[in-house]
Amino acid sequence: MHCICNLYRYDKIKGLPEAFETPGVCSNYSPLYVEKTTKAIKEFKAGGDAVFTLPNSPIKCAGAPQKILYIAEETFRLQGKPANMVYYTALPVIFGVKKYADALWKVVKERGINVNLRHDLIEVKPDTREAIFLNLDTQEKVVQHYDLLHVTPYMNAAPVVRDCKELSNSEGYLEIDKFTLQHVRYPNVFGLGDCTNLPTSKTAAAVAGQFGVLRKNLGAVLDGKPMKGVYDGYTSCPLVTGKNSCILAEFDFSAPPKPLETFPVNQAKERSSMYLMKAHAMPFLYWQGMLRGFWEGPAIFRKAMRLGMSK
Repeated sequence: MHCICNLYRYDKIKGLPEAFETPGVCSNYSPLYVEKTTKAIKEFKAGGDAVFTLPNSPIKCAGAPQKILYIAEETFRLQGKPANMVYYTALPVIFGVKKYADALWKVVKERGINVNLRHDLIEVKPDTREAIFLNLDTQEKVVQHYDLLHVTPYMNAAPVVRDCKELSNSEGYLEIDKFTLQHVRYPNVFGLGDCTNLPTSKTAAAVAGQFGVLRKNLGAVLDGKPMKGVYDGYTSCPLVTGKNSCILAEFDFSAPPKPLETFPVNQAKERSSMYLMKAHAMPFLYWQGMLRGFWEGPAIFRKAMRLGMSK
């Protein structure tokens, strides 16, 4: 069984390691530079350019780069600081599930946030405070000035998985069956989480859903019995849009992904109740539930709230 985190590859962006030593360049993914985010937002000058990125690689929680974007925009707005808010994403959509993407397009339009799809950060020039992006469709380079630059790095599986060709796929991820979580070639190997090739977002919520399946199937194999656990692709991404608002995206890994919501309300709507759950309930479930092996996702609550129906 493998549960190995991905590696952050800041080095794949030319000039970025050096840029981190200059004001205004930050990343919430790094314990070394996460505190610079608060400092950069606090010291941001009215009328400046605030730039946020999402790279051309699988990442942990694809909604996280947008969360800091929305929090920063709200902070500037409440402080009376006009800002040119710019979001560059390598993806062809603002979010992979249409229901939530429609809601997020409404958010960015209402707040005047400029969204650039299919653009990948390839270089940072700290001397001139410029970020260079590659248009993935035209291969043209785009130069963007920044006063604040929040970078989401490239990510890949840890070497113990990536360098083991017998276990990994062509992209370096543990190659497992998406329903049983058992390796496709080695029946004594199981996996879950960020290091796997599962076609779902890499989030703690996904790991919780996978944990119950792995527990059942690994135990069955050890006992010489048939596997009965089936992963439905569940994952969740609480999209925090402000200090008191959140869109709780929950979905599966169908193509295209479909909502798999727990609550009998429209979860694509910004709600303070969802923010409170994200801020207070989810940390407790993570530290006291999932990491101790007690939390296997909200499937049982979903059925209860929907009178036994799975969706």
